[in-house]
Amino acid sequence: MTILDYVIVVVYISGMVLVGLIMQRKASVGIDSYFLGNRNLPWWVLGSSGMASNLDVSGTMINTAFIFAMGVSGMFVEIRGGVTLIMAFLMIFQGKWNRRALVMTQAEWMHFRFGQERAGDAARLIAAFSNIVTTIAMITYFAIGSGKFIGEFLGIPAFAGFSSQFWAATLMIVLAMIYTVASGLYGVVWTDVFQGLLIFGTILFVCVLAFTKVTLPETFMVSVPRWDGSFQAIETTKEAWTNIIPPWKWNFDASTTYSIYNLFGIAIIFYLIKVTIEGSGGTNQYMIQRFFASRSDRESGLLSLFWTCLLAFRWPFIMSIAVMGIFLGTQQGVIEDPETVLPVVINQMVPIGIKGLLIAGLMAAAMSTFDSTVNAGAAYWVKDVYQAFINRNATEKQLMLHSRWSSIIIVLLGLLFTLTIRNINEIWGWITSSLGAGLLIPILMRWYWWRLNGYGFAAGTATGILAAIIQRAFFPDIPEYFSFISVTISSLLGMMVGTYATKPTDENTLFEFYKRTRPFGYWGPIRSKIAQPIMDKINQENRRDILSTFFAVPWQLVLFLTGMAIIMKTWDQFAWLLVILVALSTGLYFNWFRHLSTEVKVDEPEPRETVL
Repeated sequence: MTILDYVIVVVYISGMVLVGLIMQRKASVGIDSYFLGNRNLPWWVLGSSGMASNLDVSGTMINTAFIFAMGVSGMFVEIRGGVTLIMAFLMIFQGKWNRRALVMTQAEWMHFRFGQERAGDAARLIAAFSNIVTTIAMITYFAIGSGKFIGEFLGIPAFAGFSSQFWAATLMIVLAMIYTVASGLYGVVWTDVFQGLLIFGTILFVCVLAFTKVTLPETFMVSVPRWDGSFQAIETTKEAWTNIIPPWKWNFDASTTYSIYNLFGIAIIFYLIKVTIEGSGGTNQYMIQRFFASRSDRESGLLSLFWTCLLAFRWPFIMSIAVMGIFLGTQQGVIEDPETVLPVVINQMVPIGIKGLLIAGLMAAAMSTFDSTVNAGAAYWVKDVYQAFINRNATEKQLMLHSRWSSIIIVLLGLLFTLTIRNINEIWGWITSSLGAGLLIPILMRWYWWRLNGYGFAAGTATGILAAIIQRAFFPDIPEYFSFISVTISSLLGMMVGTYATKPTDENTLFEFYKRTRPFGYWGPIRSKIAQPIMDKINQENRRDILSTFFAVPWQLVLFLTGMAIIMKTWDQFAWLLVILVALSTGLYFNWFRHLSTEVKVDEPEPRETVL
């Protein structure tokens, strides 16, 4: 880092803080403005913000680590979360379903689905608690990655018994907190748009640098971490490393942490099943806030499409960093820790000035993900705990005060938990395959099963969260699919017991939910109350959405792989991927895109006897 690089980083940080403070007046009108931007933000702004929020430093480092160590196959590991395959489901149907609820938080949505009585209160309270826990875990994850990345460049020393990485993460968090606490979603999305432009520029530069300056040798060395904290160098070939068809098995030594992926085919199937369940249930974190803030069904679809297309540039960037990391390894010895490939490559291969822009861009990525998560997490405390159960008559001033203080407290807890985590993959694996699994089944079934009530949702979620915490405390090193299965089964059992031990949700509540949302699934008793001509239109929309999802999921994967093939210069693979991409895009256009403006309305039920 030269003086010029430091100046660029300081100017960028100052600009972010300034934008956030400028937005403070708009955000301070009320909590609807603070958390949702008054639902008046354009779709392209929300989509740009979403892209910037997904491009976090921690995720980029762990994704680069997998690509560096495993080649293209490493991307398939991140079907578990890093590929953000849930976007395909949000794009086709989950985004518009969530927007139609007209609520501020996922927990507030529970009253819409389960009613205003005790069952709805139980679901809302446990949903708020589970999302706050997840927010704290995500902040821990972001802090570890940010500290590891920024610590490589800023030269922050260890102090008061804490590592340099801890203080680097603290610096990043404090800076992001200034504009996040001040300006809420307004500050988040508009700083994200600016950050997105900076990120996009740096991505293009790195991709051009890798494409023009680096050619992979026929054989080279990569490295994987061992359980004891050391690393093992492994020789591989260009043909194997660049193959977009993943192997059924890997043969990593049992002493390495990557040995958990030796049954690779089974792992991929598991991840695909997992992401299908997650996508069908919808996200429950900061991503969904963009859809709550969108203005129409059409704009929900457009922002998702724009968001996904922008995310497609992330994977050529990751591939470029991995390729340059391998090139460095041929010059000076293999990079030992795959999680440090990103900062090492930037430090040694990016020229002065551009290095400052790239570091500022990646700091932008870290801050945009962090600020979105904090803003969403604080909303759960303010709307779903404080206002709903502690002070129902709270003034706007009191709500705004709690919005800001809850943001600060959540961040401090997340930062504190960084002291208990060894590496990025450890916390990310727990979030995606254990903590996330505890929420998975109740979040899925709330859309598709009329009989699920608030107590069933609360019991399933509470059981799942408890099982995830027990797994982390007592069995931290078991394979991800074991933790996923055990936590999921625990959650399912809790949900079924809670549901059948209590009475169904009120019929009027269920009808109001279905009338506005119109999901597919097991809604026979409610659907029977709607006039047949209206049901025919709903069924047509549902069939179209289901078919479109089968286009959208492979479309997103192929879109990402196509950009990676360009960087690898594997032109035969690129040609096949391009043909498949065009075919899938054509199917999406005719079956989904041209129907975006179509919305079915349901007014009153038919006068039939209830069957509940």
